[in-house]
Amino acid sequence: MTNYIEVKAEILAIGDELLYGQINDTNSHWISQELDKIGVRVIHRSTVGDNSESMLAAFEAAEKRADIVLMTGGLGPTNDDLTKPLLAKYFDCEIELVPEALEAVKTFFEKRGRELTELNRLQAHLPTKCTYVPNVVGTAPGMWFEENNTLWMSMPGVPHEMKKLMKDFVIPKIKEKFELPVIYHKVIKTVGIGESWLADLIKDWEKNLPQNIKLAYLPSLGQVKLRLTAFGNDYDELQANVETQIDLVKPLIEKYIYGYNLESLEESIGRLLKQKNKKVALAESCTGGYISHLITSIPGSSKYFQGALVPYHNEFKNSLLNVDKTVLKNHGAVSEQTITLMAENIREQFNADYGLASSGIAGPEGGWAEKPVGTVWIACAMDGRTISKKLQLTQDRMLNIQLTAVATLNLLRLSILEETE
Repeated sequence: MTNYIEVKAEILAIGDELLYGQINDTNSHWISQELDKIGVRVIHRSTVGDNSESMLAAFEAAEKRADIVLMTGGLGPTNDDLTKPLLAKYFDCEIELVPEALEAVKTFFEKRGRELTELNRLQAHLPTKCTYVPNVVGTAPGMWFEENNTLWMSMPGVPHEMKKLMKDFVIPKIKEKFELPVIYHKVIKTVGIGESWLADLIKDWEKNLPQNIKLAYLPSLGQVKLRLTAFGNDYDELQANVETQIDLVKPLIEKYIYGYNLESLEESIGRLLKQKNKKVALAESCTGGYISHLITSIPGSSKYFQGALVPYHNEFKNSLLNVDKTVLKNHGAVSEQTITLMAENIREQFNADYGLASSGIAGPEGGWAEKPVGTVWIACAMDGRTISKKLQLTQDRMLNIQLTAVATLNLLRLSILEETE
């Protein structure tokens, strides 16, 4: 393994509006992605309000952690915009008029037929220790500092202004200042197994990972992503090393792996159905068409999706899906008997290879002792066989719908693979 020097960055998003939840901090997310592309590791992201003590403490903490500190926000000309004066205080310097910056602000307003006010002129006053960075799409300049063995960049919070400064100045400047390593990611996507069970299955493999490859567990609804991140100097070498590790772990968890990187579960299933030239139809009750929505969100799904029914009321389970009234009366809509007939009958009616069905008590009301809220039955019918499964989920309606969708799609995935085997 080639040695590499890790370059660390911290992102500070400044503004009370971010803390109040009035504006989403999309800037920090975007900056993190761009830094990752060039091999800079973001080690910390902070949101700081318009408060002098908090901001100065954040500057000090960031300086101790990072080689690069990137800030957004607080650069307006009004009294609540504190970034500029506090950076001057932190670096112990004055704020002075920068003629070049003033000319840029004047030009900006003239082109728009607007008057340059005294307040706007303040935009051209900058800390004497900074390098003026022109903002060609706004009035607040960027400020670049090289102080205390750290690189600092202060940018406007307006997303398109920040992105322009990042692309035109910050990224090239970072590349100029550092010999950057390579960061390579690959994500293994799993479904049908919880995080702790997955960790237990792969604990020995994880313990023996090379020092420059890190593993992160990223759980989501019914799924767990395993992100492998490799650090080094050679992209092809890192990619090969990560693939070697995936080959080692794959036999341990292969039945849970449905895809890699950005592939979704519904994309994976679409790929399988097209490969096998198979078709699917759905009968959805508690999910209300949500599973069909996921399947049809994939371009080209018409090649394998036959259609769906949402017979929410029992009357239509009988009249549209031919679920026997006696079965509904004796066992109820949320039962193995009903879900089996729903899956088998939708498969037959829609001339599909697979019939999927869902029926449950999504909540928050409607449950009872024998069948509490969160009780769901799902089924997959295929030629000569139907697999059904009972789920015991949560008290949250939307969460139950989403978890049922993941479980039902995974049941289809496993059914396709089992038939193939």
